[in-house]
Amino acid sequence: MPEARRWLLTGRVQGVGFRPFVFLLAQRHRLRGFVQNRAGQVLIEAAGDAQALHDFAQALLAEAPPLSRPQIAGTQDIAVGEWTPFEIRDSAAEDTADIHLPPDLYLCPDCQREMLDPQDRRYRYPFINCTQCGPRYTLIERMPYDRANTTMAHFVLCDACRVEYEDTTDRRFHAEPIACPQCGPQLRFVAGGERLQRESALQACIAALRSGDIVAVKGIGGYHLMCDATNAAAIERLRERKQRPHKALAVMFRDMAAVRAALQADAQAEAALCDAARPIVLLRRRADATLPDAIAPGLHEVGAMLPYSPLHHLLLEALGVPLVATSANLSGEPVLTDGEEVEARLGKVADAFLHHDRAIARPADDAVLRLIAGQPRLIRAGRGIAPIELELPFELSQPTLAVGGHMKNTIALGWGSRAVLSPHIGDLDAPRSLHVFEQVVADLQRLYGVTATRLVCDAHPHYASRRWAQQQGLPVQTVWHHHAHAAALALEHGADNTWLTFTWDGVGLGEDGTLWGGETLHGRIGDWQRVASLRPFRLPGGERAAREPWRAAAGLCWEAGVARDFPVADAALLHTAWQRGLNAPLTSAAGRLFDGIAHLLGLLDAASYEGQGGMLLEHAAAGDAEAIALPLQADAQGVWCIDWQPLLAAMLRDDVPMATRAMQCHLSLAQGIVALAQRLHAQRPFDAVGMSGGVFQNKLLAELALQGLHEAGFAAFLPQRFPCNDGGIALGQLMEAGFEHG
Repeated sequence: MPEARRWLLTGRVQGVGFRPFVFLLAQRHRLRGFVQNRAGQVLIEAAGDAQALHDFAQALLAEAPPLSRPQIAGTQDIAVGEWTPFEIRDSAAEDTADIHLPPDLYLCPDCQREMLDPQDRRYRYPFINCTQCGPRYTLIERMPYDRANTTMAHFVLCDACRVEYEDTTDRRFHAEPIACPQCGPQLRFVAGGERLQRESALQACIAALRSGDIVAVKGIGGYHLMCDATNAAAIERLRERKQRPHKALAVMFRDMAAVRAALQADAQAEAALCDAARPIVLLRRRADATLPDAIAPGLHEVGAMLPYSPLHHLLLEALGVPLVATSANLSGEPVLTDGEEVEARLGKVADAFLHHDRAIARPADDAVLRLIAGQPRLIRAGRGIAPIELELPFELSQPTLAVGGHMKNTIALGWGSRAVLSPHIGDLDAPRSLHVFEQVVADLQRLYGVTATRLVCDAHPHYASRRWAQQQGLPVQTVWHHHAHAAALALEHGADNTWLTFTWDGVGLGEDGTLWGGETLHGRIGDWQRVASLRPFRLPGGERAAREPWRAAAGLCWEAGVARDFPVADAALLHTAWQRGLNAPLTSAAGRLFDGIAHLLGLLDAASYEGQGGMLLEHAAAGDAEAIALPLQADAQGVWCIDWQPLLAAMLRDDVPMATRAMQCHLSLAQGIVALAQRLHAQRPFDAVGMSGGVFQNKLLAELALQGLHEAGFAAFLPQRFPCNDGGIALGQLMEAGFEHG
């Protein structure tokens, strides 16, 4: 006796070959009916033998395509009626907010083999893809995910591609970005007066890179500035032209063998590099590595990634050397995606440009991971990983948009029990950054079919994200910066826990009007209390201290009553202003403490990028050292203080090797974290210890602190799925707003 059933599936079921999978599965079980894309969902209606329907339902999850994440949202019996042979029906758009966007995917092994096969019609075609690989998020213009709703819409399929697209047995059955050399996107090379197309464009790019030129190459989520990573002169030219003298440059390697030849890559590192997202992973150099020091001056680690687009594979196969692949942008801005804009803004940086005519709907920078305490930790949410979709531990009372911070900006959209964290946008100092910020705000709401009726922002009045929020005519809630850091970590590791969370970063506005950044918070989401901080000191010159670490060093020394010369002619006047509190705000920021110590150890006077002092200090640390016990003192309100003064004295000892002192700094601060947790646990019980904020991107400090906390019997956690830096605070803002008003 035949039966009929309807299934509604949610989760990641679009852009991952799910409908073709369902079609073939239904044929295998001899079912009749249909599968259809809805707005973010897949609807299946099928009729057949009862056992066949049961086996089909089991296989929907058990055998789903590897890149899909299906969830059965509903099942119901329906009338048997008359059924046609099983088919894929045209998509239906519905008024629903259950969208799940597919991420951009790497080039799968099957397509790579075809691309390198001289007998294949897509031989050396830079835009080959199938249902299991290729761009998704960066070419979707609207949902549901169909070709007509992507930037591929104007590429009309040739007869051969149409046959593959409609052939149920073909790997490209309903592969929406399907293309070939006859009907798909093409390359275009520009250098001076030279204009070349297709294979000639590719060969000209290869020749330019081989000769030491810098080429802006259009990829999946934007342009890269590329050059030969073994050519020190080319790297120095790139740094000079881009005005990026020191910040590390990412390197793209041909394959894992090339990575292993240059960097230390264990099984976890290889798994992270080979993940479908193909992120940048920070890995330590091999002692015998031949990569120029100019790749990452003063640092032992290199940001490595494997090729993820067909074009990348073709370039690396031809050149046989790794390539610098840094974002084509101006410092701190989002990656550029438009050819005319790239040529106009980077015409004095790049020697040549390799464009293509597949439009990028929205920018997506490369994701960045760092292996800390044996786990890959997200440093930057980007292509292949973001948007990050998650379930909230509560129901929001209304759709809410959290607009993040000012640096490393991301935004978070929440509705019902769902939330989405956007890809990395950038620092909001520049007009273009604000433009992309507004684009992502509009995009996220449009793509997910959600319109926010409430905004959440940082409490700092000068953040561009807050100013934007206040101009929108919607209710706005402010959240303290470090509360957001703590809440984001709690979301990932236990929203119901009572936490003791160390929120250490550069600076963020605190509840008392000072610049926090070395805080310890006790409580839970929506209910945090500051119970400790690093000893505060005044920063001469205020915001200038972030790029002039000698100022932080001066503030530390003057606070401790230590005489020291500093590299300014008017140091006496500056000291007088500092004594009077003129342009010398009070801060407890761990980031500024690291900057000051880095200067005192002779590592730098001026920083060319955010966090440079702390990074150099971490990478300088080596050898054996003994931790210095940092005094803990409580004030009249019971707020504890970790006093760094004994550490400062040790840092000024020129008779001790600099590497030893750098190690001593990390050991002492990690021990201070453990000692404070032990002291507070008896007074204010908590379930777990958290560490969040940009300072805990420091692998050495984070691992020492985690080890010490675990040895002391505490459950201790670092962010993993979300960035611990300001790239994660939009989620924390959403959590704070939800728990207080959800």
